[in-house]
Amino acid sequence: MKQTTMRRLRFLPAIIIMATIFLLSSRTNDELNTFLPWFQKLFPQMSSFDWGHFIAYFVLALTFDYGFARRARRWTFKVAIVLLCVLYGLTDEYHQSFVSGRSPDIADLRHDGIGAAIAVVVVALPLIRKPWRRLVALSE
Repeated sequence: MKQTTMRRLRFLPAIIIMATIFLLSSRTNDELNTFLPWFQKLFPQMSSFDWGHFIAYFVLALTFDYGFARRARRWTFKVAIVLLCVLYGLTDEYHQSFVSGRSPDIADLRHDGIGAAIAVVVVALPLIRKPWRRLVALSE
Protein backbone atom coordinates (compact mmCIF):
# COMPACT_ATOMS: atom_id res chain seq x y z
CA MET A 1 0.00 0.00 0.00
CA LYS A 2 1.22 3.51 -0.78
CA GLN A 3 2.64 5.54 2.06
CA THR A 4 0.10 8.33 1.42
CA THR A 5 -2.76 5.87 1.75
CA MET A 6 -1.29 4.52 4.98
CA ARG A 7 -1.02 8.05 6.39
CA ARG A 8 -4.64 8.73 5.57
CA LEU A 9 -5.74 5.45 7.13
CA ARG A 10 -4.14 6.55 10.40
CA PHE A 11 -6.98 9.07 10.70
CA LEU A 12 -9.65 6.36 10.45
CA PRO A 13 -9.93 6.06 14.27
CA ALA A 14 -10.52 9.84 14.50
CA ILE A 15 -13.22 9.62 11.84
CA ILE A 16 -14.88 6.76 13.74
CA ILE A 17 -14.83 8.77 16.99
CA MET A 18 -16.21 11.82 15.18
CA ALA A 19 -19.03 9.71 13.73
CA THR A 20 -19.77 8.30 17.18
CA ILE A 21 -19.90 11.81 18.67
CA PHE A 22 -22.25 12.87 15.86
CA LEU A 23 -24.54 9.88 16.49
CA LEU A 24 -24.60 10.51 20.24
CA SER A 25 -25.37 14.18 19.58
CA SER A 26 -28.40 13.08 17.61
CA ARG A 27 -29.95 11.52 20.73
CA THR A 28 -32.26 13.34 23.12
CA ASN A 29 -31.24 14.21 26.68
CA ASP A 30 -33.45 11.45 28.07
CA GLU A 31 -31.62 8.86 25.99
CA LEU A 32 -28.22 10.21 27.03
CA ASN A 33 -28.91 10.43 30.77
CA THR A 34 -28.36 6.68 31.06
CA PHE A 35 -24.68 6.82 30.01
CA LEU A 36 -22.62 7.94 33.00
CA PRO A 37 -24.80 7.83 36.15
CA TRP A 38 -22.30 5.55 37.90
CA PHE A 39 -19.63 8.24 37.62
CA GLN A 40 -21.92 10.92 39.03
CA LYS A 41 -22.70 8.67 42.00
CA LEU A 42 -19.01 8.07 42.59
CA PHE A 43 -18.13 11.78 42.41
CA PRO A 44 -21.32 13.71 43.32
CA GLN A 45 -19.41 16.99 43.70
CA MET A 46 -18.58 16.80 39.99
CA SER A 47 -22.08 16.00 38.78
CA SER A 48 -22.33 19.34 36.97
CA PHE A 49 -19.24 18.56 34.89
CA ASP A 50 -20.15 16.94 31.57
CA TRP A 51 -17.94 13.86 31.57
CA GLY A 52 -19.39 12.62 28.29
CA HIS A 53 -17.98 15.60 26.40
CA PHE A 54 -14.70 15.45 28.30
CA ILE A 55 -14.13 11.74 27.60
CA ALA A 56 -15.27 11.92 23.96
CA TYR A 57 -12.90 14.76 23.11
CA PHE A 58 -10.06 13.30 25.20
CA VAL A 59 -10.31 10.18 23.02
CA LEU A 60 -10.73 12.24 19.84
CA ALA A 61 -7.50 14.13 20.64
CA LEU A 62 -5.69 10.82 21.18
CA THR A 63 -6.86 9.57 17.79
CA PHE A 64 -5.71 12.80 16.11
CA ASP A 65 -2.34 12.40 17.84
CA TYR A 66 -2.20 8.85 16.50
CA GLY A 67 -3.12 10.12 13.02
CA PHE A 68 -0.39 12.74 12.95
CA ALA A 69 2.13 10.15 14.23
CA ARG A 70 5.66 11.60 14.48
CA ARG A 71 4.51 15.09 13.58
CA ALA A 72 2.36 15.13 16.74
CA ARG A 73 5.54 15.39 18.81
CA ARG A 74 5.82 19.05 17.86
CA TRP A 75 3.90 21.51 19.99
CA THR A 76 2.47 23.21 16.91
CA PHE A 77 0.71 19.95 16.07
CA LYS A 78 -0.43 19.54 19.67
CA VAL A 79 -2.04 22.98 19.51
CA ALA A 80 -3.55 22.05 16.13
CA ILE A 81 -5.01 18.86 17.65
CA VAL A 82 -6.74 20.84 20.41
CA LEU A 83 -8.00 23.41 17.88
CA LEU A 84 -9.32 20.65 15.61
CA CYS A 85 -11.17 19.11 18.54
CA VAL A 86 -12.66 22.45 19.60
CA LEU A 87 -13.65 23.20 16.00
CA TYR A 88 -15.38 19.82 15.75
CA GLY A 89 -17.01 20.53 19.13
CA LEU A 90 -18.34 23.79 17.69
CA THR A 91 -19.91 21.94 14.75
CA ASP A 92 -21.28 19.38 17.22
CA GLU A 93 -22.98 22.11 19.26
CA TYR A 94 -24.45 23.58 16.08
CA HIS A 95 -25.72 20.11 15.14
CA GLN A 96 -27.37 19.79 18.56
CA SER A 97 -29.41 22.92 17.87
CA PHE A 98 -31.42 20.82 15.40
CA VAL A 99 -32.04 17.92 17.82
CA SER A 100 -35.30 17.91 19.75
CA GLY A 101 -34.73 18.62 23.44
CA ARG A 102 -31.09 19.65 22.90
CA SER A 103 -29.47 23.03 22.53
CA PRO A 104 -25.95 24.35 22.02
CA ASP A 105 -24.08 24.97 25.26
CA ILE A 106 -20.83 26.89 25.66
CA ALA A 107 -20.03 24.79 28.75
CA ASP A 108 -20.05 21.67 26.56
CA LEU A 109 -17.58 23.32 24.21
CA ARG A 110 -15.41 24.18 27.21
CA HIS A 111 -15.49 20.53 28.34
CA ASP A 112 -14.55 19.45 24.81
CA GLY A 113 -11.52 21.73 24.87
CA ILE A 114 -10.51 20.65 28.37
CA GLY A 115 -10.69 16.98 27.37
CA ALA A 116 -8.62 17.55 24.23
CA ALA A 117 -6.03 19.71 26.01
CA ILE A 118 -5.58 17.22 28.84
CA ALA A 119 -5.14 14.37 26.34
CA VAL A 120 -2.38 16.30 24.57
CA VAL A 121 -0.68 17.11 27.87
CA VAL A 122 -0.99 13.52 29.14
CA VAL A 123 0.70 12.01 26.07
CA ALA A 124 3.46 14.63 26.41
CA LEU A 125 4.30 13.56 29.98
CA PRO A 126 7.65 11.70 30.01
CA LEU A 127 6.23 8.66 31.79
CA ILE A 128 3.51 8.25 29.16
CA ARG A 129 5.20 9.78 26.10
CA LYS A 130 7.64 6.93 25.46
CA PRO A 131 5.14 4.03 25.63
CA TRP A 132 2.59 6.07 23.64
CA ARG A 133 5.14 6.88 20.91
CA ARG A 134 6.18 3.21 20.76
CA LEU A 135 2.54 2.22 20.34
CA VAL A 136 2.04 4.84 17.62
CA ALA A 137 5.30 3.79 15.89
CA LEU A 138 4.24 0.13 15.76
CA SER A 139 1.64 0.93 13.15
CA GLU A 140 3.78 3.24 11.02
